[in-house]
Amino acid sequence: MEKPATEVIKGDGWGRFPDDLEYHSGFGNHFESEAIAGALPRGQNSPLICPFGLYAEQISGTSFTSPRKLSQRSWFYRIKPSVTHEPFWPREPSHKKLVSEFDGSNTVANPTQLRWKPVDIPDSPTDFIDGLYTICGAGSSFLRHGFAIHMYTANKSMDNCAFCNADGDFLVVPQQGRLWITTECGRLQVSPGEIVVLPQGFRFVVDLPDGPSRGYVAEVFGTHFQLPDLGPIGANGLAASRDFLAPTAWFEDFPRPGFTIIQKFGGELFNARQDFSPFNVVAWHGNYVPYKYDLSKFCPYNTVLIDHGDPSINTVLTAPTDKLGVALLDFVIFPPRWLAKADGFLPGGASLHSCMTPHGPDTKTYEATVARGNEAGPHKITDTMAFMFESCLMPRTCPWALDSHFRDLDYYQCWIGLKSHFSTDVKSNDLQNGNKN
Repeated sequence: MEKPATEVIKGDGWGRFPDDLEYHSGFGNHFESEAIAGALPRGQNSPLICPFGLYAEQISGTSFTSPRKLSQRSWFYRIKPSVTHEPFWPREPSHKKLVSEFDGSNTVANPTQLRWKPVDIPDSPTDFIDGLYTICGAGSSFLRHGFAIHMYTANKSMDNCAFCNADGDFLVVPQQGRLWITTECGRLQVSPGEIVVLPQGFRFVVDLPDGPSRGYVAEVFGTHFQLPDLGPIGANGLAASRDFLAPTAWFEDFPRPGFTIIQKFGGELFNARQDFSPFNVVAWHGNYVPYKYDLSKFCPYNTVLIDHGDPSINTVLTAPTDKLGVALLDFVIFPPRWLAKADGFLPGGASLHSCMTPHGPDTKTYEATVARGNEAGPHKITDTMAFMFESCLMPRTCPWALDSHFRDLDYYQCWIGLKSHFSTDVKSNDLQNGNKN
């Protein structure tokens, strides 16, 4: 357990983040954290009377009877329980661009390679919730199997409200602007070049200390992200467990009249009012927690002699299916590295290459590489952090994404110029030696 902290913010608490936030280190660890020494019960999880008169509350990330190695849950010790709120009602105006069940009624099957230019930050005040919109996905949050890919653009912090996703886990990839994220376990500062995972059921607030912000969100239904197995790589490499950081306990204790919990449930948003902050957890312990990771710490692998490695070698996190080696969703990155292919992604842009649709190096990259012949050597790609969400499921695309004026309708043109280099006038060693069999 870390050194007991005594910081309690009175007033507008989550608007101020210290520069030296403390974190727990490790992936999947069972942590314990207390903002006031002695707030954690000893010897049991739910005593009749908790220290300091706190309420004991459990949040479950898996079923009660999941195997121990898969079980995820945490215990909170909070000033008021989270059940203390008014009934939920549909949020108005309704958010019409969030999807968590993908079928022919709301999305489109389209195998064409798609690409979008960077999306503009909105002019009107827009927070993380209102700036979140779905691009594509598959499956259903109701059936607890599937995924959704979202993007967000925002220019203001969330005000007197918190967000809770009942559908699945969010993996957030900020591309522009830092995120100050307050959760029930504590606070996380997330910069571009880092990712943050916000598990299903956690309440959180997103503040924007740098103003305009833009990024990507992958959501998985019915499972959680884990580190991929390393196989022949051995014991070390890719993302190290020690580099994942979880928050330490922090709480606020003052009235919040009219505070709103905004819950995403089946892709729809609902509001519930309460008169206190949900960030009133004085102590907690468990392994079901939000966490962040600095992508610059990733240890990439590559081929050193011949051929081209599969992108799976750069998997940071994976959300598995029941079929061994098949992922519901992989988060794969392409960090600075030595390679023979140049990247052509625009910061803030995105592309979609669906199941069994061809893709690969564009004309410019291919022609420039083969022109150097067998002497073409690798060069170091720097100042880049491309990434990929990959799934075994076939995505359906949202109509507003297909109709967006940010969609690059000429994307297919980048391959049209690939010409035939085929020639039968090849003098192989066999031909030169007169062997024509």
